[in-house]
Amino acid sequence: MIVSILLSIVLGCVLLTMGYVIGGILAFGIIAGSLFRALSLLHDISKRLEKTAPKQDKAKEAYENYLKEKENQI
Repeated sequence: MIVSILLSIVLGCVLLTMGYVIGGILAFGIIAGSLFRALSLLHDISKRLEKTAPKQDKAKEAYENYLKEKENQI
């Protein structure tokens, strides 16, 4: 944790010494790339959880079927 903070401070200083335009473009690229990577990882986790998550509870399914049958009778 401390190492990542120190590395980000060093990276910020390097980007500021490169100039505002070039440093800003590089900083934007780093931030946007990190956000897209996090988004793709969340999507991957969601896909994996869908595979391992149990399907709908049988009791709940039976209750929903009962409600549908009751509506059809009315």
